[in-house]
Amino acid sequence: MSDSRRRKPPLVAEKRYGRKPSKPTSKSLVKNSRALKKKPKSRTRSKNSKKKSNPNPIVRFVRAVCGWLFKIVWAFVWRSSLVVMLILGLAVSYVYLTLPEVDELLDGRARGSVTLLDRDDKVFAWRGDQFGGVVTADTVSEHLKHAVIATEDKRFYWHFGVSPRGIASAVRINLSEGRGPLSGHGGSTLTQQTAKLLCLGVAYDAADWDSEAEYVQDCRRGSIARKAKEAVYAMAMEVKYTKDEILSVYLNRAYMGGGAYGAEAASQRYFGKPAANLSPAEGAMIAGLLTAPSTLAPTANLQRSQDRAATILRLMNEQGYLSDLETARNQKTPATLSEAAKAKAGGYFADWVMSSGPEFFTRNTTEDVILKTTLDPRIQTAVEEGLKWVFDNKVREGSKAQAAIVVMSADGAVRAMVGGRQTKVSGAFNRATQAKRQTGSAFKPFVYATALEKGAHYDDSVVDEPYCQNIAGSGRWCPKNYTGKYYGEVSLTFALMNSLNIPAVKVSEKAGRENVRTVANMFGIESDLAAGPALALGASESSLLEMTGAYAGILNGGSSVTPYGLVELRLLGEQNALMGTGGGIGERVISDAAARELIWMMEKVVSEGTGGRAQLPGWQVAGKTGTTQAARDAWFIGFTSEYVAGVWMGYDDNTPLTGVTGGGLPAEIWSQAMVRVHEGLAPRPLPAFVPKSQPKPKRAPQKKRGQGIDDVVNGILKDIFGRN
Repeated sequence: MSDSRRRKPPLVAEKRYGRKPSKPTSKSLVKNSRALKKKPKSRTRSKNSKKKSNPNPIVRFVRAVCGWLFKIVWAFVWRSSLVVMLILGLAVSYVYLTLPEVDELLDGRARGSVTLLDRDDKVFAWRGDQFGGVVTADTVSEHLKHAVIATEDKRFYWHFGVSPRGIASAVRINLSEGRGPLSGHGGSTLTQQTAKLLCLGVAYDAADWDSEAEYVQDCRRGSIARKAKEAVYAMAMEVKYTKDEILSVYLNRAYMGGGAYGAEAASQRYFGKPAANLSPAEGAMIAGLLTAPSTLAPTANLQRSQDRAATILRLMNEQGYLSDLETARNQKTPATLSEAAKAKAGGYFADWVMSSGPEFFTRNTTEDVILKTTLDPRIQTAVEEGLKWVFDNKVREGSKAQAAIVVMSADGAVRAMVGGRQTKVSGAFNRATQAKRQTGSAFKPFVYATALEKGAHYDDSVVDEPYCQNIAGSGRWCPKNYTGKYYGEVSLTFALMNSLNIPAVKVSEKAGRENVRTVANMFGIESDLAAGPALALGASESSLLEMTGAYAGILNGGSSVTPYGLVELRLLGEQNALMGTGGGIGERVISDAAARELIWMMEKVVSEGTGGRAQLPGWQVAGKTGTTQAARDAWFIGFTSEYVAGVWMGYDDNTPLTGVTGGGLPAEIWSQAMVRVHEGLAPRPLPAFVPKSQPKPKRAPQKKRGQGIDDVVNGILKDIFGRN
């Protein structure tokens, strides 16, 4: 039974022949309208996608090649970067493991320091590699810390040891200035500079290097390979140490000129104060030395150092470390040197003490050494001023003549030394100790000392007349007096005070030439002495220091003297001295009586003879002039009851002096220096004997042009009877 209401399926598909559309409903109308709206859009997208899917074959090829190359490059870059980072990490890790504790890096000097103290225990000179002690970034003055960062690395606290930005900037500047990319500005961070100071961990070993200078030069090489190692070392330091620890190492190891290594040494060297107490101007001056410590050191050129400090102060202001007011005030009142720093390295005296001390505690010391010396700064200043006064007022402008002075006590303690006209020097040729020059008549006191020791007396007679000797291998030798005259029978006192040559030779031959040599040697003249009769006339060479020391032996009563400048040597921080005085009074050479008689005779040289220009108001002075052949050397050596002083004058190349004798400019230099030395001292007489009845020594008549025979006779009578 079928259901007549069920609709039978069509025998043919409706779509084949169409179908009568049904009446649209409201829903279908909305649906159809949406479809109509989307249809154009769908048609457009289809069209574009068709175009994209069918590009130009050339474009498709180029795109394919570029994509392929990009994939290769990218794969190479990220893999290479990974390898480089891995290698860099391993390198940094290896260096990190080799780095010592920070305390071991603070003092990296290969040599020790030498601090010289004067007789009052005040520092007057530094030598060697001066190290004032360990400082840290927390203990130094904040002004010094800020000045260093502002100058050397303003991004110090933000980078990881290397600054790509700084390197790029340095390369750009170098190329713009026509240099190679690594020549000139290096773009190094403060950490890299510290790594360089540590020589990348390679310690100095004398067995591996010809000199310390060669080692330092190698540490400063700027090759690409070296820069790469430096960068690795710097990054390892950043991992191992804190920023302040790195800065502390830098502040302790950096060379800051004047022999000073580290901030504390520089602060003491230039300003005589701890690094913790530096002002902004002083901190800026020290920070300014880091770029060129030798040329910018204030002891080398104070004005240049102050100008550099002014620039550092401006940088500190720009980076917010100083206000405008503080900057202006410190630029207006720049830092100045302490009194000790003004003396630079102690001049000729410090040179001499350093050269005369034990080498392992002075020139090549690995320890920090303190040397107490005999220097009297007041006397040193007096001597320098006296020398300057004579050259400013008595010597023609432009003269190249040189002079040297030594002042010492009767026991040989050297109180002052000048080795040339330029007094503020270090390492210069010292004419007081290094120059060996003929002594001329300044040697004659040792001839008369020998005669007095052999039994002669001040009033014994000797005939001044033409005199000759036949010298084996040299022929006939006939000495003459400086005046070219002969004075007949004269006393020993008269012969000495007028520096007569013929009587000196006769006295020497009578006392025994070898005896004269022995006495001179025992008094401290160690130079080779002439073997012939010209020995008596000072034909031998000697140094000013030797001669002055020998005269000190006469003043102290006839005992030998070894000049000395070192009183005590000890290590820094130790109280007990390792060694004491290196000189002083030695064995007796002549008797006290002979010495007193000789002093009396030498006093006549100054009061009545050739040394008249050396007189000091209120003081007794004994001494002797000396002028060598052709006036190549001029000497005056003399003493008061307080001090012995020697003066030499001449040219370094042995050019003869013009119109200068020992009784001229040298005697004036001696007088000008000693007047200043004796200021404030109460005069005391010389330790000379006093004859019971003082004879009136015969004086050489001073015949003037147009003078008649009566005047000559009257002059002689006046000399004999009218002189006290």
